[in-house]
Amino acid sequence: MLWIIPGTAISYLIGSIPTAYIFGRVLKGIDIRKFGSGNVGATNALRVLGKGPGIAVLLLDICKGFMATVFLGTIVALKCGGIKTEAIYILLGVSCICGHNWTIFLNFKGGKGIATTLGVLLGLAVKIGGLDKIILLLILTWFIIFIISRIVSLSSIITAISFPAYMVLFNQPRLLIFLSLALSFIVILRHKPNLTRLAKGQEPRLSFKKTKPINFA
Repeated sequence: MLWIIPGTAISYLIGSIPTAYIFGRVLKGIDIRKFGSGNVGATNALRVLGKGPGIAVLLLDICKGFMATVFLGTIVALKCGGIKTEAIYILLGVSCICGHNWTIFLNFKGGKGIATTLGVLLGLAVKIGGLDKIILLLILTWFIIFIISRIVSLSSIITAISFPAYMVLFNQPRLLIFLSLALSFIVILRHKPNLTRLAKGQEPRLSFKKTKPINFA
């Protein structure tokens, strides 16, 4: 039982690793929060640092959520044999997402958590049966909206809203439905400035063909 506390803390710290900020410092010697959207995430890394670093940040942020859920979750679940393992995986996954969104290393100001959330969901799909189809639907939803709009934030928001609906549609347990509602709320909360820009028609569109790293010279 006591392993849950350090496990949750470690998961939070894993999520707190600000990959986009680190890449900005190492590759360009800049604080990425002062460029582009100011967000510490893969999309802003793509805009500010270029395709390679942006994709690397995306993959690493996904890995954070996956590792915290699968590997750390397995260790904690084994140490807490009498507790429902699904709840442990979910707790550690949410803790990792919170670490990314409110990282202790940047005064509790982090990213939007989309990539890390995907990593957590992929991890949960490994540990909890019946989630693979839902995750596939979420990914398809995101890509369809993005292809139509070319707006990352709109794709993420609509996908987040769809998440609980998919859970209910596939008759998932109440615990997972509650998780989907909580994650959907977190995503919408983190995209509040984007919602304002979307309402004003000022949200920028992303084009990979035109995406070039900013010249800091």
